[in-house]
Amino acid sequence: MHMMSDAIKEFPKQFLYDPEIENAGAFRGGNTAVVVGMGGSHLAADLLKIRDPFISLIIHEDFGLPSLSDEKLQECLIILNSYSGNTEETIDAYEKAHEFRLSTLVISSGGRLLERAKENKTPFIRLPHLNIQPRMAIGLFLRALLHAVKRDDLMNETAALAESLSALDQEYEARKLFERIKKRVPIVYASSRNRGVAYNWKIKFNETAKIPAFYNVVPELDHNEMTGFDSAPETAKLSENFYFLFLKDANDDVRVQKRMTVLDRMYRQRGLRGEMLEIDSSAGVFHGIFSSLLLADHAALKLAEFYGVDPENVPIVEEFKKMVL
Repeated sequence: MHMMSDAIKEFPKQFLYDPEIENAGAFRGGNTAVVVGMGGSHLAADLLKIRDPFISLIIHEDFGLPSLSDEKLQECLIILNSYSGNTEETIDAYEKAHEFRLSTLVISSGGRLLERAKENKTPFIRLPHLNIQPRMAIGLFLRALLHAVKRDDLMNETAALAESLSALDQEYEARKLFERIKKRVPIVYASSRNRGVAYNWKIKFNETAKIPAFYNVVPELDHNEMTGFDSAPETAKLSENFYFLFLKDANDDVRVQKRMTVLDRMYRQRGLRGEMLEIDSSAGVFHGIFSSLLLADHAALKLAEFYGVDPENVPIVEEFKKMVL
């Protein structure tokens, strides 16, 4: 427990990280960044798109490369993200990018991916090896990504988070949230704009607390998912253990905010449990995002302690990897 607790408390210091590109002479850049990453290794790119929805950035979570024309791929910077450096899908994408002589950058703390970058003199950013899980290295990945796409403005903005962001500020609220969600299955709702935040909440519950958790976005879910909770007596029991977390943001479209408020009220009228949690972006978009995610970290850690599970490692993932090799 102590390692995860320390990782949460020390998280704001990641925004002091000053990344450097090695083999920089071969770095070519590109008009569009394609970020290839699995699990925790693409989360920073998800959040960057919230801060700058107009950035030319594609996120690819699969083997190979995205389905773009050869001409378009030649204009892209392919960024291969893997904290461990041993992610099979990301290594596969690297080999394809190298084969097609695309502009490529590796971001990793080690492993086979970094070895291949060194062998081929591919530009790379070596992340500090902090002995943390990839989902907890999101600050490092964000800083490296911003450096790669030459966003000095956002490098300065995120550097300020090292002082303005406090992991301890969320601990008290997390204790209260834990009491409400223990023994329940969280379902996290956010706006389409904040999809990446809701997804982060979900995987923190999955990986740290080892519990099922799900997410969706408003307004899309108002056209389908909500009907699953209009419980008839025969189906009401299926929803008894769900707990709905609405991540409400004053920067969201007012119509989306209204839909969240109405849906929360309708769910309560049907006996479903849940609450509104504010993403407070008054100190900046990134500050609001990471304050929200630190709340999720603390709550997930409390749940792990309650259930008596290891919050660090993900043995089922490692078992799965061995079985598919």
